[in-house]
Amino acid sequence: MTSVIEVDHLTKRYGGTTAVDDVSFSIEKDTIYGLLGRNGAGKTTVMSILTAQNFATRGDVRVFGEDPYENARVLQRVCFVRESQRYPDDAKPPHAFAMARLFFANWNQELCDRLVADFQLPMNRRIKKLSRGQLSAVGVIIGLASRAEVTFFDEPYLGLDAVARQIFYDRLIEDYAEHPRTVILSSHLIDEVANLIERVLVIDDGRIVMDDTTDEVRGRAATLTGDTDAVDAFVDGREVLHREALGRVTSATVLGALTDDDRRRLAAARIDVGPVSLQQVIVRMTQHAGSPTGRATTDSEHDHSQQGAMR
Repeated sequence: MTSVIEVDHLTKRYGGTTAVDDVSFSIEKDTIYGLLGRNGAGKTTVMSILTAQNFATRGDVRVFGEDPYENARVLQRVCFVRESQRYPDDAKPPHAFAMARLFFANWNQELCDRLVADFQLPMNRRIKKLSRGQLSAVGVIIGLASRAEVTFFDEPYLGLDAVARQIFYDRLIEDYAEHPRTVILSSHLIDEVANLIERVLVIDDGRIVMDDTTDEVRGRAATLTGDTDAVDAFVDGREVLHREALGRVTSATVLGALTDDDRRRLAAARIDVGPVSLQQVIVRMTQHAGSPTGRATTDSEHDHSQQGAMR
């Protein structure tokens, strides 16, 4: 696969706080990524640096093989949609869409109009007077209709209700199938986006702790269901993420890939092997006994002062 973004030993510090700690990774062309992690883990900081809305303390970032800072060739191919995006006080949705149409070469007005209808967005109301859900819809529409080669969604859809979020997911998949591009979704709603994302990047305490395909991540754990004694005997000594029992039947989710020998033992014991939730694996990978170290504020609090025009 061709990489559209290369990150090498990226570090970002705010005074004595390290928000991003020496991370290296690449983003592949025409792939939907989930950038996942806890609040304050470093997700927004990473995205703001990749889109030239923030500066790295150390390290190298290449987008389409170039430094993105003050680089119009790169930035016109990248869209960054965030929940905290700001607009001029007197702007209405048509103004925001008109500005986006001028900036993004692949802008599709037909898709924009369809999404406006889907989200029932009031077009004659000033953006600052919109509800949180309507404001989220503005960002989602720009992100999808831009058809930018790389699009970052930094949880702008959290203000949407469940029905509106499903519309977003459906339209994203439909348009991605016809017009492939690279999409990076930052989300806390892991189970909701699990069926959308092809690769998982998990950042925890400023470091990348997981960079795999979604299937590979799911393969790190399994749910075992069968006779309680048989299940208990098999999971003895293994790390159990979740366990529940009903009568003589127990279901246990265990961390760790199953070997061929494990599967033969399970079949002999008449224990069924089932899939595990992506969220269960990721939550387990990012759990801490105490509070996050060295981080007093979240990414968004750090980055409010760094906001620029939507890209």
